[in-house]
Amino acid sequence: MPVKKAVKKKETPAKIVDSKATVAKKPAVKKGTSGKSVILDDGQFTNFTPYKEKKGEEYMNPDQAAHFRMILNGWKQQLMNKVDETVHHMQDEAANFPDPNDRASQESEFAMELRTRDRERKLIKKIDESINDLEEDYGYCSHCGVEIGIRRLEARPTATQCIDCKTLNEIREKQYGK
Repeated sequence: MPVKKAVKKKETPAKIVDSKATVAKKPAVKKGTSGKSVILDDGQFTNFTPYKEKKGEEYMNPDQAAHFRMILNGWKQQLMNKVDETVHHMQDEAANFPDPNDRASQESEFAMELRTRDRERKLIKKIDESINDLEEDYGYCSHCGVEIGIRRLEARPTATQCIDCKTLNEIREKQYGK
């Protein structure tokens, strides 16, 4: 009786591919309203034109607040769409495999996807807090009160600390293991 060889799984940067799969999942790319290509699977909302500051412009004026409101709402909508995709994916792909290894692989994939969505759920909560802060103290450091900066906020719209305070906190965390 011939011995069957186990099929090894190949690992690619985008997704684990087994003998049944044909193509690894690539990041979705769409054209944004500004005409730029936008990669949607990287977890960061990039469908915006960077804010152009005017000379002598007051920090966090209504134009800047509207700019960040658009970024935050777009990012939140993108994350909410991923939640819907996950639900549909899990419903469509759920199968009762007779092979325990296939079942374990599917459970592992679903668990990783759910962990990712849980992190995104927490991020959505932070986005909602940032949207609420737009009316009050958005854009100012929660520790020292200085301006966080337009470019830093565009890179991380949920930032609550200036770069100096954030750097000091990271150093403290590294030293004390918190």
